[in-house]
Amino acid sequence: MTPAAAHRLGVILIAVTAVLWGTSGTAATFAPQVGPLAIGAAALGIGGLLQGLISIGAQRRAAPRLRAHAGVVAIGALTVAIYPLAFYSSMRYAGVAVGTVISLASAPLASGLLDRFIDHRRLGPWWTAAAGMGVVGSVLLCLSRGGDDAAGPGRAVLGVLLGLVAGATYAAYSWAAHRLIDAGIDRAASMGSVFGIGGLLLMPMLALTGAPILAGPGNLAAAAYMALVPMFLGYVLFGMGLVRVPASTATTVTLLEPAVSALLAVTVVGERLGARGWTGMAIIAAVLIVLAAEPGSDKAGPVPGGAAQEVAVP
Repeated sequence: MTPAAAHRLGVILIAVTAVLWGTSGTAATFAPQVGPLAIGAAALGIGGLLQGLISIGAQRRAAPRLRAHAGVVAIGALTVAIYPLAFYSSMRYAGVAVGTVISLASAPLASGLLDRFIDHRRLGPWWTAAAGMGVVGSVLLCLSRGGDDAAGPGRAVLGVLLGLVAGATYAAYSWAAHRLIDAGIDRAASMGSVFGIGGLLLMPMLALTGAPILAGPGNLAAAAYMALVPMFLGYVLFGMGLVRVPASTATTVTLLEPAVSALLAVTVVGERLGARGWTGMAIIAAVLIVLAAEPGSDKAGPVPGGAAQEVAVP
């Protein structure tokens, strides 16, 4: 497979991941009695532990390298644990639309800063254009639906702040996983260590807040779906995509998530999406085309086992 083809495959894998992630907000509405901390801890805690368990062999083989990069693993695991708590709390306080949009729209900007100032990657104009288009599309989605779910200005502001925390932590654990892969550590070992430890860190929160999950079959089914499909399967595909594209590109592609979330809100939850919302969805879809067609995509991703590559400037 040529580097350009690998880049396109990475974009596709992460786009599929974003579709799976986009179902989580709708799934959470089927368990309204379960608080956001419990939902977040169950979804990514259990999903992270499963990812850690299936990669135990790879982690053992990579143990010396993982110990050598223990700081990066720790950053990744800590941000994995913080992300779902902030993300689902943001949706609870600011509404599903606003929480999702703020979290996902801020992530590419944070990821780009990490790439630029820590990994010294040059962010080309195609990435900049894609990130800008994604933010515009997400804002249009927010404007089309933001008034439906918000519960008051104070709660909305708190939800926005939590969304920014979610975006920053998402970018941080994507960067950590990508840094480990760049260092020559197997993808399964890199993702398994970061998400396995992150899942362990979420277990105390699940023990403290998770009783409502067991209160009814609907709550349990929603939590099980979120843990197994968006979180476990989604992050397996996300790790496969990270091997092929930079973290900044990965977080930009996941701007597809709020579009999927909006579409499900219309078709499943029964919310209405106006002209601005449909326009935003079209713009976000165009982001995928821009990133897949990037002229410098043959230099954009990491070489497994090798050094990180710079994002080419056409």
